[in-house]
Amino acid sequence: MACSPGITRNQQLLHTQKRMGEHFTPNQLLGRTHTIGCVAVEITQKCNLDCTLCYLSEHSQAVRDIPIQEVFKRLDNVLRHYGPGTSVQITGGDPTLRKRSELIEIVEYANKLGLHTALFTNGIAASRDLLTALAKVGLNDVAFHVDTPQERKGFPDEASLNAIREEYIERAKGLGLMIIFNTTVHTDNFKELPMLVDFFVQHADAVSFASFQLQAETGRGEWGARADVIDPVTVKAAIEKTISKALPWEKVRIGHNDCHSYMPTLVANKQVYSVVDDAHLFAQFIEDFKHIQTTRQHGMAKILWDYSKALLARPKWIWTLAKETSLKLFEMRSSVFKSKGRVHKLSFFVQNFMDANALQQDRIDACSFMVMTADGPISMCKHNAERDEHILKPLTYTDRHGQKKQYQLLGERYKQNNVIPIREIPDTATPSSLSANALSTNGKRHHPAKSV
Repeated sequence: MACSPGITRNQQLLHTQKRMGEHFTPNQLLGRTHTIGCVAVEITQKCNLDCTLCYLSEHSQAVRDIPIQEVFKRLDNVLRHYGPGTSVQITGGDPTLRKRSELIEIVEYANKLGLHTALFTNGIAASRDLLTALAKVGLNDVAFHVDTPQERKGFPDEASLNAIREEYIERAKGLGLMIIFNTTVHTDNFKELPMLVDFFVQHADAVSFASFQLQAETGRGEWGARADVIDPVTVKAAIEKTISKALPWEKVRIGHNDCHSYMPTLVANKQVYSVVDDAHLFAQFIEDFKHIQTTRQHGMAKILWDYSKALLARPKWIWTLAKETSLKLFEMRSSVFKSKGRVHKLSFFVQNFMDANALQQDRIDACSFMVMTADGPISMCKHNAERDEHILKPLTYTDRHGQKKQYQLLGERYKQNNVIPIREIPDTATPSSLSANALSTNGKRHHPAKSV
């Protein structure tokens, strides 16, 4: 469910409120401060890893990159559907495998639209030089995905992968980028979760966001569904065990209750403290200040200016916030003293993706994480379950000269020689009319090296 192009910001927010249904609670950000959590724009289907929990299709490696004009169109549609300031994941596949000049042009274009851009990458080809070039044209965040399902040679466990994480941190430091790490939590690395949490806390001076994505049976990955031990409750408990304190989860809501848990924290002297402890107070705050649509895309100076003006118009909030800040500083006093006043922000995010064969319509309707396709936005879980119906469908696009062009995502020779069955997808087909089970691989892992 998405907004029609060209509607106002208030209409976009009202639409979000409607589709959230019962999940539009007083502490829900979607429909108040945000029209959506984030939107993925996949600029390539190719990847330089073959993860055992990969969400891509068996055909992805052979799919040609969509034309850059089509990428621009999808970014335009993000703006039309969700408005300026929307968080956009420039992703794939791995987006660094796209032609360098085009990747830079894509990020620059998104930035000019007023979108908040994040590069989602496994980091292998995300050199310091590339990140510097992307930061110069407006990249806001870089999200590194590093975990054991990638099966990187010489790195048998999550602890050994910390060397790569540290290398990636050094690549991105000092560029003005928010550094994010994504980790897939699965049966075999669950026991290492406390070590990972500790790593991110120890590096909170550089890492601002740690996302834990629960194993899901979708895409071409061969490991399948997760064990019962992996669920949002156990993952959150592991985080709390590591920091030796309970955290007030669900005081801030983003999307469906069963999909995400967001925990903003402050770190001082390696100690973790929650930011939002009172759901009622937080709900009052976002209701009173929902008219402020300023985001990090506008810069810190603009954020401070807009909120300062709003606070002056609501002086009771000045005293309320001063009181809450004083109480939090008192709680943190020992850590702040030992850290010589250095305090860092670190957010924990637990993502509970759905299995491809167990999609729930109410979660799809209230989704906060969309993928922008040629046919419009679609829930990420639904997109992963029917990926081939989107990535193999022929495109009609407008080139730089304004000419309409047809674009085949797969070459004819690949269709003829490929051992994986491909059902022909007509131009008029819609994803909802096609079955995700129609492209069966019978469990065989086969990823063509290139498109033809």
